[in-house]
Amino acid sequence: MPADNKRIAVIPGDGIGPEVIGQAMRVLERVKETHGIELELVHFDWGADKYLNEGISLPPGALEMLSSEFNAILAGAFGDPRVTSNKHAEDILLGMRRGLDLYINLRPVRLLDARLTPLRNARVEDIDFVVFRENTEGAYCGAGGFLRKGTSEEIATQEELNTRRGVERIIVAAFEYARANGRKRVTMADKSNVQRFGGDLWQRVFKEVAADYSELEANHQYVDAMAMFMVLNPAQYDVIVSNNLFGDILTDLGAAIQGGLGLAASGNIHPGRVSLFEPVHGSAPPLAGKGKANPVGAILTSAMMLEYLGHKKASEAIGKAVSEAISHDETTPDLGGVLSTEQVGTAILQRINGD
Repeated sequence: MPADNKRIAVIPGDGIGPEVIGQAMRVLERVKETHGIELELVHFDWGADKYLNEGISLPPGALEMLSSEFNAILAGAFGDPRVTSNKHAEDILLGMRRGLDLYINLRPVRLLDARLTPLRNARVEDIDFVVFRENTEGAYCGAGGFLRKGTSEEIATQEELNTRRGVERIIVAAFEYARANGRKRVTMADKSNVQRFGGDLWQRVFKEVAADYSELEANHQYVDAMAMFMVLNPAQYDVIVSNNLFGDILTDLGAAIQGGLGLAASGNIHPGRVSLFEPVHGSAPPLAGKGKANPVGAILTSAMMLEYLGHKKASEAIGKAVSEAISHDETTPDLGGVLSTEQVGTAILQRINGD
């Protein structure tokens, strides 16, 4: 295998996952031709069908295999009504995030066409920021339990875990990204006026890290205020950093103001290691097999993956092709278009060239 060959593990998943990832793979095959990129796409059938048929979610040794044999992972969506516990989805997705220590959940929020946003009078240049969401701890650590479950005196606890190491490394990552990409401001969102202990840790670490990046503006907003300002004045944001729960909520709001979840891409990253890239939307079982799913989120996710792998020109070519397709109304019904999932994929890949 040539030294510059990149091996990609492709896990389409459930619902609309195989449809949208199929279009992303077509686009990747296209940039292999136009940009001379060497990619080996290796398919894995992990998902609801395998779990129901074989009782296997994330196979034994999968994480070690992914770490040692692949450069990146491209995943679709996980979730199937036949698996009411959603155990397979948790095992696969959270298993990779935690098991591979993918502590950065990176979600760009960028408006590609002013017609897409529900915000009145918002311009394309007003919505262009990235969110760094802590991805391995916080409220999603799984700590908690029940006391007297099923009785009238039931008590449920859900604990949030914040470590100095976890908080510091996500904040450093946000500042490093801002410095490397010409961003001017890093804004930290928390609820430290109520969540005093975890919030205190986040506040202290943010101030300490910010002192090492004096050329960047560092400011803080309570998360409820940020949700309001993201609607009223999104242009103020460059880079946002927050914990797992708040980052999850804010990025869905960000997806809404850029035109919907069908456009939203994300990366689960540990710099220098194999990392996982997935569109933000869910598996949407009612849409599966109907050709209505928007593949743009998956395609832009593949572009993020290429940039992470060092193929910035190919990544930019994909982004440009997506923007042009949208400007020409070559979209699925959720964006007001009439094209199918496959037709949108075709419209985008036909606009990719090596210039």
